[in-house]
Amino acid sequence: MDYRVLTIAREFGSGGASVARILAKELGWKLLDRELIEQIAGAAQVDADLVSHHDECTKSMIERMRHRAVRAGAAVSLGVVLKDPFNEKRMTELSRHVVEQAHANCHCVIVGRGAQCILRNQPDVFHVFVYAPLADRLRTLRARLGIDAEAELERRAHSADTERAYYLKRVYGENWRDPLLYNMMVSSHEGDERAARAILCAMTGQ
Repeated sequence: MDYRVLTIAREFGSGGASVARILAKELGWKLLDRELIEQIAGAAQVDADLVSHHDECTKSMIERMRHRAVRAGAAVSLGVVLKDPFNEKRMTELSRHVVEQAHANCHCVIVGRGAQCILRNQPDVFHVFVYAPLADRLRTLRARLGIDAEAELERRAHSADTERAYYLKRVYGENWRDPLLYNMMVSSHEGDERAARAILCAMTGQ
């Protein structure tokens, strides 16, 4: 099979983004990670930081109702009619559009954003989940975030993974860690380079 797109889902701190960069360079393909956020922001005509706030996360029903109530109350007091804001639903719609366009237009490595679900029926897409032992992830996050407290690092890792899992369940009805969503699940325990090499071998059969 000749693949033209690779999607990478990853545990927080597993090095999945680094693995994606290595593979994109090795394959000579376009890397879509932060650039996806910028494309979505451009399509929505909003700031990229606002898109980042909604990226791979959702709000509970209570939070959304509270947000709408606050906005509605403020609007009434000011005599203003509000347009629909950039929100979770709009983010999901634009994410799907951008990912589908990327698949149609170029060879690329797509990091996160539910791409494994959006492109799950495309035969020319290879799907990967990158994971790592918690100790490895905490070591990576300690260096990245500059935080020494292990409890805080564990909290952040758990929170990020929970959001990503909930996002996939809520938006696509899928279990984030379901092996049936992926062609391959690989540990980065022995290093990002080795994980990238294993993925490349699986994709190319070499």
